[in-house]
Amino acid sequence: MKKTELAGNLDTQLLKIAAFLCMIIDHAGVRIFPQIMELRIIGRIAFPLYIWCMVAGACFTRCPWKYAMRLFLVGLVAQPCFILGLKHDWEHWNVFFTLFLGYLGIWGIRENRWGSRYWAPVAAVIAASVVQMDYGWKGVMLILLMYLARRERGSIIAVMIAFCLYWGANTYAVTGFFGFSLKGGLFDWEITKAFLRIQTFALLALPLILWQRPQSRPFPKFWGYLAYPGHLLILWGIQLALGMVTLEGSLKLLFPWT
Repeated sequence: MKKTELAGNLDTQLLKIAAFLCMIIDHAGVRIFPQIMELRIIGRIAFPLYIWCMVAGACFTRCPWKYAMRLFLVGLVAQPCFILGLKHDWEHWNVFFTLFLGYLGIWGIRENRWGSRYWAPVAAVIAASVVQMDYGWKGVMLILLMYLARRERGSIIAVMIAFCLYWGANTYAVTGFFGFSLKGGLFDWEITKAFLRIQTFALLALPLILWQRPQSRPFPKFWGYLAYPGHLLILWGIQLALGMVTLEGSLKLLFPWT
């Protein structure tokens, strides 16, 4: 792949670290500090960064089926940790399945076998709308749009702004940030209020995505994939230590049929 195929940041290692830190902050806000909305706002940065890393991976990988299998297998391994750490159930799939479906759509576009550039992305979005998973069909749609916009910085900006405004429209309004009031004056303008929605703050990922940095030396893939289930297990352990969950209740989540 020519590096000119990507108009954004090629240093995916840096982006993965930033995304991971934002994800930890987000999950801490979900389970340990739900009263601190600012943690959830920071957490909105993570998913677009992971999307861009996967778009880059889809363009650079020499073996698409191995890339897809890694995403799927990490999703399977992480699902019990996802259930424990974030108190979900087996019917709610973790974000690696969202990334997996998005990647299948991208793979279909790139390969274009038997017209797959048309039916593969549609099938991925439909699958994500049928099965409950993190970010759902909107997450898969954003993955596909970011891939299609990958060659032009202006296209990336347009996709992110348009989609985040649409995505954020039905999420709750943000009226303050770390003690700073977001009310009155220009904050009462309709256009401003449209941007002050929790999901719209995913736009904060744009500067990192557009930052022109060369590709850096990657760290072992094993550690990158282990980080997701690992931090969820640690999050569960913290909740267990704080008495926020019980071992019995956690086992019931993992084995609801017993």
